Amino acid sequence: MAAPVNRSPPVPVDGGPACPAPWLFPPTCLVCGEPGLQGRDLCRACLAALPWQGPACPRCALPTAEGRMCATCRRQPPPLAAVHATFAYLFPLDRLLPRLKFHADLAAGRVLAQCMAGALAAVERPQALVAIPLHPARLRRRGYDQARELAAPLARLLGLPLREGALWRTRATTAQSQLDAAARRRNLAEAFAAAPGALPAHVALVDDVMTTGATLHAAARALHAAGVARVDAWVCARAV
Repeated sequence: MAAPVNRSPPVPVDGGPACPAPWLFPPTCLVCGEPGLQGRDLCRACLAALPWQGPACPRCALPTAEGRMCATCRRQPPPLAAVHATFAYLFPLDRLLPRLKFHADLAAGRVLAQCMAGALAAVERPQALVAIPLHPARLRRRGYDQARELAAPLARLLGLPLREGALWRTRATTAQSQLDAAARRRNLAEAFAAAPGALPAHVALVDDVMTTGATLHAAARALHAAGVARVDAWVCARAV
């Protein structure tokens, strides 16, 4: 299996798809604390050093030579038509994403969404984005949905509609991080539902990290059952 390539960032380092409004305070790099680029909480060096995803399987985003489809996806095609990961889940992404997911660091979410927008600018566009939803009980405890905190600025930067409420959790599930791959699949079985006819034919699911793919696959099956013809996944990072 090919190793992730730390290629050059697919976003202009002097801003790119940054926030449309000027900062009230000078940006500070979230990784090293040095002054950030204009409109971005990352400095030039840390932006370039992030673990940008290299060539990968188009159906699961695991690294492959020259971006060829992996043997697993050829043998058993997943319910996702395409998966695009901006980063490999390596340092410092394994520090930045938990700051968003568990510590309400929305600045980390904003800068990661900016990076995702640059990386995804040239891929085939869906008709709408759908964030992977939290169960209402977990949302009440956490106070925010990390996938939505990525999807909302991403939709705004790329000019795509974000469809909220069309996909939901049907039951509370055990945290995926506590489970192995087989248990993750069982845990997510029929855990999502979608409103029939509420979404266009082609949508992209947005999530923070893809590990085994169990969550995204379960959500994609629910969307297909509701009449969506094509479901892609846009994830910030792919665990390798």
